[in-house]
Amino acid sequence: MRLAVLADIHGNLPAFQAVLAALERIQPDFVVVNGDLINPIPFNGEIVDYIRNTDWGVVRGNHEFYLLDFGTERAIPGSEDPVRWGSLHWLVRNVTTAQAQFLAALPDERTLYFPGTQPIRMAHGVPGRNRVGFYQQQPADKILLEIRDIPEHTIISAHTHVQVDRQLSLNGGDDPQAAPHGEDGHYLSARPRQDSGYWHLINPGSVGLPLSQDSRAAFAVLESVPESVAPGGWQVTHHRVEYDRRPALEAFQTSGLLDAGGPIATIFYWELVTAEPEIVDYYHWCQSNGYDADGDMQGAFEAYVAATGRDAYVRQRDPLHNRRLTR
Repeated sequence: MRLAVLADIHGNLPAFQAVLAALERIQPDFVVVNGDLINPIPFNGEIVDYIRNTDWGVVRGNHEFYLLDFGTERAIPGSEDPVRWGSLHWLVRNVTTAQAQFLAALPDERTLYFPGTQPIRMAHGVPGRNRVGFYQQQPADKILLEIRDIPEHTIISAHTHVQVDRQLSLNGGDDPQAAPHGEDGHYLSARPRQDSGYWHLINPGSVGLPLSQDSRAAFAVLESVPESVAPGGWQVTHHRVEYDRRPALEAFQTSGLLDAGGPIATIFYWELVTAEPEIVDYYHWCQSNGYDADGDMQGAFEAYVAATGRDAYVRQRDPLHNRRLTR
């Protein structure tokens, strides 16, 4: 049994098409998509329309909820602000009712029981919280706080846009991949602690917005194997696919998203160029320098650009800018 796992497409149709071509060569037995089909790259309708006409297993991510919660009591506080949330406002205007209804009916998690294989739990973050994320070099104890009560031994997560393949254990064994200076985060849990257990944690990376300084579209293929080969019964192969980013970058402008979306749309554009966590870096800088990243986004963003020169850094790496220079 071979299972293709996609996640974090984020409306990037050229990247998605490149992955589809790779899947045609690989011929997996089944395909699943672990959330964030949409936003902030402007081919959202095309992505949703393709996927809703397949038999794939799909769950929602946090970006689906940004759309579905907008204008309700569940909406993120302040989301009516057209400067901070201009990209979301553009998304709401450009997703059809039928497309939104498809997203509305998706589950938030799935447990996969393929015949003759060990079960897999899939959620965009962890079950019940779609914005919890993991990293390859994150300390094992921080990950275990979040997954230790999941009964399935193989877990597919997403959200962080980086590829992860970790074997973790509560039975006193050390995680050979853990690093003392890994990613920090606030992972608190009041759940009762199990005394033993093991898990295989997998993140396929992002199809549309990888954030590991590698701009290629990322996905994974899981193959069922005996427990003696891989605890949990699944072995993962990570894939990356080259594609031309220029149509996606051009669409920010031609669709009107770049103008409507304000600074956030620009920062997402930067992420597509650099494959680096531009949003996170912007917020960290604002916090460190006393700027209100959300309340005065335009002013904070202008100060960030003036202080860091990040726009010039991005421009040097922008395929559209480089193409203009070579003409």
